[in-house]
Amino acid sequence: MSVRQLYWSALGRQWRGGLVLLGCSVLEGAPAFFSGRLVELAVDQGFAAGRPGVGVAWLALFGAAALLGAFGSRLVWHQLGKVVEPLRDALVTAVVRGVLHDPAPPRNRPDASGVARITQHVEVVRDATAGLLVQARAMVVTTIAAIAGLVTVAGQLVLPVAVPVVLSVAVFACLLPSLARRQRALALADEHTAETVGTALSGMRDVVACGAEPVAALGIYDAVDRQASAAVRVAWSGAARSLVISLGGFVPLLLALSLAPAMVARGELTAGGALGALVYLATTMQPALRGLAATAGTVVLRLLVALRRLAETAEVPGEVAGTAEPRGTDLTVRGLTFRWGAAPEPVVRGLDLDLRPGEHLAVVGPSGIGKSTLAGLLTGLLEPQAGQVLLGGQPVRSVHKRHELVALIPQEAYVFAGTVRDNLGLFAPTATDAQLRAAAEIVGAGALVARLGGLDGELGHDKEGLSAGEAQLIALARVYACRARIVILDEATSHVDPIIEAHAERAFAARGGTLIVIAHRLSSALRAGRVLVLDGHETALGHHTELLRRSRRYAELMQAWTEPVPEAHAG
Repeated sequence: MSVRQLYWSALGRQWRGGLVLLGCSVLEGAPAFFSGRLVELAVDQGFAAGRPGVGVAWLALFGAAALLGAFGSRLVWHQLGKVVEPLRDALVTAVVRGVLHDPAPPRNRPDASGVARITQHVEVVRDATAGLLVQARAMVVTTIAAIAGLVTVAGQLVLPVAVPVVLSVAVFACLLPSLARRQRALALADEHTAETVGTALSGMRDVVACGAEPVAALGIYDAVDRQASAAVRVAWSGAARSLVISLGGFVPLLLALSLAPAMVARGELTAGGALGALVYLATTMQPALRGLAATAGTVVLRLLVALRRLAETAEVPGEVAGTAEPRGTDLTVRGLTFRWGAAPEPVVRGLDLDLRPGEHLAVVGPSGIGKSTLAGLLTGLLEPQAGQVLLGGQPVRSVHKRHELVALIPQEAYVFAGTVRDNLGLFAPTATDAQLRAAAEIVGAGALVARLGGLDGELGHDKEGLSAGEAQLIALARVYACRARIVILDEATSHVDPIIEAHAERAFAARGGTLIVIAHRLSSALRAGRVLVLDGHETALGHHTELLRRSRRYAELMQAWTEPVPEAHAG
């Protein structure tokens, strides 16, 4: 489903709220329809006829109509959230899915442009839709009511005032394409600025360490300048739009003021009718026309541009649940190749691998060589450009309830606000308290759970009160408690000491199933049954002693890890 289809579908599901808004529109438009007519009656039948009481009565009725319109407006605002908020939730979901299915996501840094789409473009769609439901709807209703009222009061003036209105609307329509292009350019500039600043700030320590502050600052200055230039162009277009609409609303009023006296003198129009016509034009038609044009020129344009941008980044294939039933939990990898985006060299190239239940594999290699990428491919989170990963003889991405068979613990452990029990039982909702406590004890997190107040202890937002190592212990216990038969530790013990790391790895190896450890320390390779060495073009697989003989890269890694770094001597 495209973003635009999602947009209209989400709105369509709120049809009850739409009917309420339609009913409120009738109440809201009452003052616009009756205003000029009631003023005409107040003048002709009341004040001009020497009966001020009658005139005041008609004006009092005008006030009652205004109160009725205000009540209608109140109902509109009351119903607005029920229509708009579900739309926002649906769009945020679409953006998140688009980010997760991005074939070339940012590596090792947050997706700042994705954040901009959620915080800016989705909010633009939300606010623009709310504006259309409130402003544009009210302006259309008010304009129609004012024209209908003007026909009943001074039909002779309808044609002279309609011509400039139609001309201004036509000119305004001609300006819309350029307005849309400039608004889109501004949206893209906003994204570029957010991505540039986010990249620089997330890597600030590296920027400072390398002395690259001037380069980073120039990049940010350039992005901000582009954004400012795009904003200025949008402002100039807005000024031209405002001029056209102002003329379209002001010229009809001038024509009415110039024509009405002669018409009153000839008896074609009463004084009350002339005043009523001016009320329609000055207090209803002109503000409605300006508001309608302003809404079309800003709200509608921003809505269309934001929807188009979201469609470019958030449209993903329909979510298809895996239906294949695996025959066992064997992992088979054949010809696996993956590259990030348009990068010329793949980070995983033609990999073949067979893992049987009960095996313990360590994956080692230089930083950035593709170890975490391999973890994403084995779990089905990433789709390879070539080759395949089979789980129980079935493509891993098509396996039914894959999340119950395969578990991945990344380096940055996720801990959410809630109780310790909620966190440990996330993947094992039916586990008993005894099972959760046992899982924590086995991986070495028992003392931590006790310090936190047991299973009922509360954990704060964003790992508040926990060190990085303690958060990793929570994640290890959470996965140990689940039913997954294939566990991948992607540097999941990088923040704990080597003793706890060894204890946790041995616990998972004894748990049964398949264990794959993306090694943070090379001691993990010594504990594994087999070791996979990733080294760009070359890949080696075997036992530790075997690889020391035939893999130069593995031998170099082991030598660098075991030999102490010589101390520098002052000279």
